[in-house]
Amino acid sequence: QVHLVESGGDLVQTGGSLRLSCAASGISVASNAMAWYRQAPGKQRVLVATITFTGKGFYADAVKGRFTISRNNDTNTLYLEMNNLEPEDTAMYYCQDIRSNSWGQGTQVTVSS
Repeated sequence: QVHLVESGGDLVQTGGSLRLSCAASGISVASNAMAWYRQAPGKQRVLVATITFTGKGFYADAVKGRFTISRNNDTNTLYLEMNNLEPEDTAMYYCQDIRSNSWGQGTQVTVSS
């Protein structure tokens, strides 16, 4: 059974940085394609970044150049490094195992102006 637990969300000021973590069990992040999504209040959940099983990252235009998706195979953890945060980045962030379509419970990121 796949189990994903996100952490690292916080309240930060515009221009700040955060690193989100997604601890995985039941799967190996080293061999799975995984993704980060976000959902702002009253809006649909949208794709932020994807990492392929080969480790290549793909990004939504809104975060390209500011966010970096990565993984640690030893700790079986997915990361999302977020820099130069903007108020528009405020949302609940979720990680997903694409193969099983499993989701974590989310972690809240709030960026104040």
